[in-house]
Amino acid sequence: MYKLNFLLYPNVQNYHITKEESLDVLSNNDTFYELKKEFTAKYNFNDLKTIDFSKAGVLGLLLDLKGKIAVSKGESEAIIQAAQEYEKLGLEITWLELKKDGSVDLDILEKSNFDFIFISSYVMDTFVKTQLKDIKKLSSAKIISNCSANFDENCDIAIFDSYKICGYTSNAIILFNDEFEEQNIANLDSIAVKLTFEALKEQKFNTSNKEIFIEELQAIFKEDLYFFVDSKTTLDYSLHFGLKAIKARELIRTLSLSNILITNGEGCSLGLSKPSRIIQSMGYDELTSRNAISLSFNEEYTKEDIQKISKHFYKKYRQIKVLNEQ
Repeated sequence: MYKLNFLLYPNVQNYHITKEESLDVLSNNDTFYELKKEFTAKYNFNDLKTIDFSKAGVLGLLLDLKGKIAVSKGESEAIIQAAQEYEKLGLEITWLELKKDGSVDLDILEKSNFDFIFISSYVMDTFVKTQLKDIKKLSSAKIISNCSANFDENCDIAIFDSYKICGYTSNAIILFNDEFEEQNIANLDSIAVKLTFEALKEQKFNTSNKEIFIEELQAIFKEDLYFFVDSKTTLDYSLHFGLKAIKARELIRTLSLSNILITNGEGCSLGLSKPSRIIQSMGYDELTSRNAISLSFNEEYTKEDIQKISKHFYKKYRQIKVLNEQ
């Protein structure tokens, strides 16, 4: 199997949960507290809480924040939906738009004062990098960042999406200092904390495959391949591109039958969801956004492997194009 979608879909491992790792309000819960201490210390935070990483769960997080909030349109779907729901309650959200090149438009940060900004060190789907240290120069707001694919020490509140990291729970781990009240231990998901931290300790990235993939894909696809974003601006272990005249989901499905796993964005590994919201936020129409494909690398592949994969990409691509033309 060639797993080329690991940043959005976890490489699920076997984990062992012991009785001592359960929570009991009538016991001392020493094992969990040691885990919590190790997790927070690793990323230099004081405390953690867990939430359901969904519209409802993130909405609760928003309501706990006190102050003026800005949200990048490059964030996860759960955050976007929660912010929209927040607005329906009559509360104010300031949106940070995406530019045509995939970067976040930061101009408004120089003109307005915010207390909190939901902005990650990378844009979802495309993985275009955002330098959080530059945000700090523009705003005194606390930065809330999804760190599932890349941890940036400049964030003030870190979100780890457990599903993307370990695949066993829809909860997220929130690391913070003093922004929230301590969560009642009965409401903490100790299993999510345990499995997420174990997976993070094993998390690895490969930065050597990207340029070889670009070279091989361009050589084979020629003018049928194009880039929505400059590959030099994305995370070093990711690649984002478009293929003309087909829907990405068609290629995702057929490649999965050959044990080659790719994606076109969050929730789309099987090609069953809507086209990338991120690409549309960059100004592309819905039809064009359906061309988008994301690859991410955590394994070392030889040049021969990459050539084999690229040729298989092209074979399936040509088959789909012929069928669509009939």
